[in-house]
Amino acid sequence: MTVSKGLEGVVATTSSISSIIDDTLTYVGYNIDDLTENASFEEIIYLLWHRELPTSTQLEELKGQLAQNMALPQAVIDHFKSYDLNTVHPMAALRTAVSLVGLFDEEADVMEPEANYRKAIRLQAKISAIVTAFARIRKGQEPVQPKTDLGYAANFLYMLNGQEPEAIAVEAFNKALILHADHELNASTFTARVCVATLSDVYSGVTAAIGALKGPLHGGANEQVMKMLTEIGSVENAEPYIREKLNNKEKIMGFGHRVYREGDPRAKHLREMSQKLTNITGETKWYEMSTKVEEIVTSEKPLPPNVDFYSASVYHSLGIDHDLFTPIFAVSRVSGWLAHILEQYENNRLIRPRADYTGPGKQAYIPLEKRA
Repeated sequence: MTVSKGLEGVVATTSSISSIIDDTLTYVGYNIDDLTENASFEEIIYLLWHRELPTSTQLEELKGQLAQNMALPQAVIDHFKSYDLNTVHPMAALRTAVSLVGLFDEEADVMEPEANYRKAIRLQAKISAIVTAFARIRKGQEPVQPKTDLGYAANFLYMLNGQEPEAIAVEAFNKALILHADHELNASTFTARVCVATLSDVYSGVTAAIGALKGPLHGGANEQVMKMLTEIGSVENAEPYIREKLNNKEKIMGFGHRVYREGDPRAKHLREMSQKLTNITGETKWYEMSTKVEEIVTSEKPLPPNVDFYSASVYHSLGIDHDLFTPIFAVSRVSGWLAHILEQYENNRLIRPRADYTGPGKQAYIPLEKRA
């Protein structure tokens, strides 16, 4: 057997959802640059699930379905209120809440394609409400009900803050959602597919994916980037801070990527939004620190920034708590997880790789009384 650590370079399945070829990311053949500049996140959801862009009628139907399914069971709200809100990380709360929501879905274990699609709608809608409800409850505020006349990005910001967002905030958040929606067979998506390949249910697949996304080497990187920028504190301190990290051979979060060699094509869009938003808020230091860090790191290592790096300052500029960055990643990526889950069900085979055993061999059992 040939061993590939981390399954690097291993092609585990075929998929018609997204591709990364020659450092170009596409969703169903559409270039991410084209989609980010022109599409709404709801169009991306439809595209990933149906492999085609929606008509205006199909898009309005999807928007209506999402808005109608955002409300959470009261038991989920009460569950949040029972937490020690000073110690529970939002990703842990999200992981548990998604599993809990499944208990209230009468179709949770119904495996017909139509039922799985309806569950996809419910999960995509409710994950937004879960994150915003938790964020408000831990501040002593009540959850805000969504507005049926707002789009997905605007509704998230409305439910988070209790007031309708400015157009620039909606534009930035919509772009971030699009850029994070899918990314071929990344760790959390692979986890979701492995889970449902056993014919487990949609809620189990998404819960498993959230567990994988929680790690700092995957979805948690943008939160770590913001922690780093906060520690740097000023543009003047960026160089000595990063030089010390590099000299100590410490990892700089937000740089490099397993599958991109020349750079993450998503990063430039968030870099642009970071510059716009920090100018509007008057806190340009976050963008300036980021570009300074990028300059230093890329001058020393062939590691361009990835999507996590500039998403940190974008979310900060939108007034979002830093520990919500990874749950927001999940709010977007669940669209891709669900696309892959539905695709896995369509042509399923149990995912069961082998391991190259490196332990001792030919050992004989020693009775307990004879062991030293």
